[in-house]
Amino acid sequence: MDGIQGWGLMAVRAIQGFASPALTSFMVGLSYLGNFWLLIFVMPGIFWCFDRRRGARLGILLFISGFVNLWLKLVFAQPRPYDLDQSLALARESTFGLPSGHAQNSLVFYGSVEPLIRRPWGNLIAVAVPVLIGLSRIYLGVHFPSDVLVGWAIGLVILLCERLFGGWVDRLFALLRERLQFALVAAAALAMNAIDKSETALTGAFFGFAVGLVYLPRLAPFSASGTTGKRALRYLLGAGAGFGLFALLGLATRGIESLSPSLVRFVSSAILGLWLSLGAPLAFLALGLADRELAEE
Repeated sequence: MDGIQGWGLMAVRAIQGFASPALTSFMVGLSYLGNFWLLIFVMPGIFWCFDRRRGARLGILLFISGFVNLWLKLVFAQPRPYDLDQSLALARESTFGLPSGHAQNSLVFYGSVEPLIRRPWGNLIAVAVPVLIGLSRIYLGVHFPSDVLVGWAIGLVILLCERLFGGWVDRLFALLRERLQFALVAAAALAMNAIDKSETALTGAFFGFAVGLVYLPRLAPFSASGTTGKRALRYLLGAGAGFGLFALLGLATRGIESLSPSLVRFVSSAILGLWLSLGAPLAFLALGLADRELAEE
């Protein structure tokens, strides 16, 4: 055990000195606000119902952030506090500890949606929620303070890159022909697969979502504006059909998944990502739940 982990164990024990059943339940609930799959579940609502451009960027950022986090966990292969002291396990996870995915992904998510929320509430949420989520992970004994600090640092770097270069990348990408855009997306997915061959689900989801965004301006240039009722129906339809598609893909691949699990996960996730970015918008336009937007929002 190195010095950082030894200090981290002392910090976790000190924070758990305030533990109570009510506080633990609160911290578990707070921790869920940084759960990657919950953030992915919320992201389409922003894309479909509030701001198409920002929602698209948020989706790409989340898939990249999730992939980077899981890859770094494998690179560092660091234990969690309860791996060294079982008495600290108020929750458990199936992956390595460093960096904290909840801390990293929550900072990316809440920092990205900050411009959509009226000041000062947007600023407060962008700072306070990731901080509280990070503290909850330490309290629950699933992360050392150093895991959380590194997660915040990586999330901040991703967020700053988006703020500094996102607009420039969007404009440059828009100048390219569809075929070249598709080729760049495919190259990015191949690079992700080369970096971590075990995580094909996130790579596939990124590929499908990004490919959908390539063809979205021509095939389904929908407007995210509209009445509250139409926005609610868009989300209910998009999310409900997404869950149905997930279930159907599970049934369809049940007999062949053992032949090539990585490929099946990639293709299934790519189809789901494509539904989020292109399939659902096409359905919204066909059903009159969204208007066509010829210019970028």
